[in-house]
Amino acid sequence: MASKQSALRSFIIAALAGAVGAGTYTLAAGTSETEPGAQASSTTASSTAPPDQPATFTTADAGACLTWQVAEDGTITGFEQADCEGEHRFEVSLRQNLATYPTSEFGPEAPMPNPTRQAQLREELCGAGTFRYLGGKYDPNGRYSIAPILPPADAWARGDRTMLCGLQETNRAGEPILTSGRVADQDQARVFEAGQCVAIDASNTLTAVKCADPHQLEITSQVSLEQVFPDHTPAVEEQDKHLQDVCTQAAQEYLGSEENLYQIALRPFWTTQTPAAWEGGSRSVNCALMFSRPEGGFANLTGSATQGREQLLIDDAPPPERPQRRPLRDQQTPAAPAPTAGAAQDPTAGAAQDPAAGVQDPAQAPAQAPVQ
Repeated sequence: MASKQSALRSFIIAALAGAVGAGTYTLAAGTSETEPGAQASSTTASSTAPPDQPATFTTADAGACLTWQVAEDGTITGFEQADCEGEHRFEVSLRQNLATYPTSEFGPEAPMPNPTRQAQLREELCGAGTFRYLGGKYDPNGRYSIAPILPPADAWARGDRTMLCGLQETNRAGEPILTSGRVADQDQARVFEAGQCVAIDASNTLTAVKCADPHQLEITSQVSLEQVFPDHTPAVEEQDKHLQDVCTQAAQEYLGSEENLYQIALRPFWTTQTPAAWEGGSRSVNCALMFSRPEGGFANLTGSATQGREQLLIDDAPPPERPQRRPLRDQQTPAAPAPTAGAAQDPTAGAAQDPAAGVQDPAQAPAQAPVQ
């Protein structure tokens, strides 16, 4: 069983890492910026550019946050600086002037880098600077990705070679989403909300889906481990020891009772953080429900476990029948009164205790948290 669970954990770690790889390339900005709360006509970067240099599309520098609106056709409007404590889509970690690099690639007549080249520039010019900006606290497999922003096409054509490096959180399509707070102050863990169902596709991408659609995990809770391990980086085994009880309790509360958990035939499962992820700023994990196939791997679930056995399918079949159990000890009929005074006190006298009473079915034990 341990080797099977280790394989499942290895698979889900790969899935989490694969999900982060998608969508780390940003689009070139579509409009000139405005400062927060200012009028668009008075704060474009061109108003402060020296006369012998092309106007830059933004005045934003390291520490600034940016936001914008995206129309249904993908058009970007309202590109402006925003309060980092409020909603924004991008936090600037580094400002680069590509014109200072001695290469014709960024010369006056050079075309704008394509998305593939933008990804390369992210690796070449953004990674180290962003890591320094965060004080060395960054989880590359966490919720934030490093990305560049280039000028809009018309600004590039006029000679603007400004490139902003920064951090963003993206959806599955790679589109920056709204977030709040500075990255350095956030838990960087990629976690899902309780009640979400999560599918793992062929490319190892984890995606929240409707529970009516096939999925492999149903999330029962988020757990922050920062207060549990406040003074050291916990080993996976330490996290497992804590999460076994926590996630079992979360599963019971999520489904309403221990009996409901037993009858649904799913097992508690949890994620953990590697030492590198922990030191990079990821502190939270997920508890979930899952079903492991006999040959290994996650079974496909359809429907939510909260709707009961009648509405749940496991690999397109109803949940397996559960054998009837004796009541748990705290649900049993009280033992008969003690014998009257003077009667022989047999130490074995009294209500017989079934050794299986109150013992959890072996198949209901939590999924062992495999080692990463």
